[in-house]
Amino acid sequence: MLRRIGRFLFCLVTGFFIWSFFLVIAYRDLPVPATPLMLQRLFGGVGLDKTWEPLSRISPNLVLAAMAGEDAKFCSHAGFDWEAIDNAVKQYRRGGPVLGASTISMQTAKNLFLWPGRSWWRKGFEVYFTLLLETSWSKRRIMEAYLNIVEWGPGIYGAEAAARFHFHKSAANLSVEEAARLAAVLPNPRRWSASKPTGYILARAGVIRARMPEVPAGSPVPCGWPEKLPPVWTRLLNR
Repeated sequence: MLRRIGRFLFCLVTGFFIWSFFLVIAYRDLPVPATPLMLQRLFGGVGLDKTWEPLSRISPNLVLAAMAGEDAKFCSHAGFDWEAIDNAVKQYRRGGPVLGASTISMQTAKNLFLWPGRSWWRKGFEVYFTLLLETSWSKRRIMEAYLNIVEWGPGIYGAEAAARFHFHKSAANLSVEEAARLAAVLPNPRRWSASKPTGYILARAGVIRARMPEVPAGSPVPCGWPEKLPPVWTRLLNR
């Protein structure tokens, strides 16, 4: 009996690793058709408005705004901002509000493969998939996937759908102000609107807009790394 259970668990774990590696390699080049969150929202009665666009057709303003608002160290970390994580842990231990410490890489992993939630199990899978992305994809591809699958309103996913819904234009033509507003609502896109901003969102967008010129994004945006070569390999080759 124990042998059968062990064999079953072995097959389950092996199957999971094979499945995860297959998806990560496949999505390195192919557009993502849907994510668990999209399907959950769809089955819950919310529509699905999504158009995949290559990063070359998304305004650099939005790339900079996303980094300024969500992850200014995107180009320099290997998936995790340890300083932000340490600050979040210290804040939690002091009894304060939980601070966000998720990088764009972590958010991409979560949005691509996982279900919504805050359990330790889900966080563990998020770390695993983040490591896979950072070692298999370029930073450019991570940003491209992030901007194409992130939620920007009920049933609105990706930069192109968001730009057309909120500003009636393509993602390639977003202005600095429009990009800053889109980035400002990312923490809670179902509550806030980029096209109908509250005073708080306008203030947050102003902060993001001011930070954008200072973001170390490299050239070409983002990060100046090659399209195909994973960043961890680039760092090793440049030693």
